[in-house]
Amino acid sequence: MNTELIRKKLEELKELAKDSGVDLAKEIGTLEVKVQANSENEAVWRRVELARHPDRPNALDYISRIFDDFIELHGDRGFGDDPAIIGGLAFFNGRPVTIIANQKGRTLKENMFRNHGMGNPEGYRKALRLAKQAEKFHRPIITFVDTAGAYPGIGAEERGIGEAIARNLRDFSQLKVPVICIIIGEGGSGGALGISVGDKIYMLENAIYSVISPEGFASILLHDSTKAKEAAAMLRITSADLLSFGIINGVIPEPEGGAQNSPDLTASHIKDIIARDLDYLCHRSPAVLVRYRNQKIRKFGHWNE
Repeated sequence: MNTELIRKKLEELKELAKDSGVDLAKEIGTLEVKVQANSENEAVWRRVELARHPDRPNALDYISRIFDDFIELHGDRGFGDDPAIIGGLAFFNGRPVTIIANQKGRTLKENMFRNHGMGNPEGYRKALRLAKQAEKFHRPIITFVDTAGAYPGIGAEERGIGEAIARNLRDFSQLKVPVICIIIGEGGSGGALGISVGDKIYMLENAIYSVISPEGFASILLHDSTKAKEAAAMLRITSADLLSFGIINGVIPEPEGGAQNSPDLTASHIKDIIARDLDYLCHRSPAVLVRYRNQKIRKFGHWNE
């Protein structure tokens, strides 16, 4: 039952109780709870829709607006290149940096080429190769996360997708250079985690970050794929939720209606955050960066009754 229909039934019950003098407080209370729950579900689902909006700016849109002289590098030096995960060198306010990102397409043809931003093992190995290169030459790393998850195909499993992501988690946590991660759209499962271990993690206001998609959660745990909206609310996947849990360091505002309504404004907000944090992180010693990064990671999941 949708929210508007429940509201209508609620008003009818209130009128009936008023006219007849019958005590319907229990029934009215039940409907009011449903209205509240449905409103919250709709609000969360709106975030999910905006995170997946076909016109939402992708990684290359932000890279072109924030950095200068981006040069893309290719290949994992073991199997091949993965267009779903891009990386390369650029300048940020005159400072050389390494960029790693999930890259979605905009048209059907582009999305087929980019595999909808779902990385294969060679993509994560390319990301790690570039991260190690950045560490060697003392370049800060900026990552842009936007994927529903790593690609679950047979070939990806055969080439070791789980091992590739696990190795990234381990090695990114030990990098002796600053790492700033920005979740710009979907941050799904291990596919997102593979390039989002950093000193600072931010989410755009309408981005989402979760261990599983709402549809997957609904199918597996609720046994009903049509309950994706309820699942999204239960997962607590919004930027506000993740900030309250201490998983991310901050929320980057978007224009009204989503980042697609003003990519330039959204990019300027991201640029301000990167500029502030790079100046701070680049003055910290490598040992301190690694120590605090690992302390932060180990706190994830801690809770108090």
